[in-house]
Amino acid sequence: MPPEEREHHEDGYRGDAVLVFGRREVPVDVELRGFFQPIDGRYHWYGRVAANDEVTALVEGGARTALLRTPTGSATGSLTDPDPWSRYRVSGTSTPPFAVD
Repeated sequence: MPPEEREHHEDGYRGDAVLVFGRREVPVDVELRGFFQPIDGRYHWYGRVAANDEVTALVEGGARTALLRTPTGSATGSLTDPDPWSRYRVSGTSTPPFAVD
């Protein structure tokens, strides 16, 4: 099937969330997307955490993994280096922290 005929369905969530670093909870704004990857048979989700001084301090202090909780779910994700706007990328491979259609 030609690439233009393939359907690539992504699910997502945009809004309020909480990043949980151990016992510390940080309210954040997120934009998340995800898709099922048939090659490995797993669901991959990813997105950005809006600029947040508390998240920056925690990540710069060595925290790279956190529980991400939204109103419809939660999942553990990894945080990577910030982009030029101080937004951190977050990603995981699991049941996503948002409802999937």
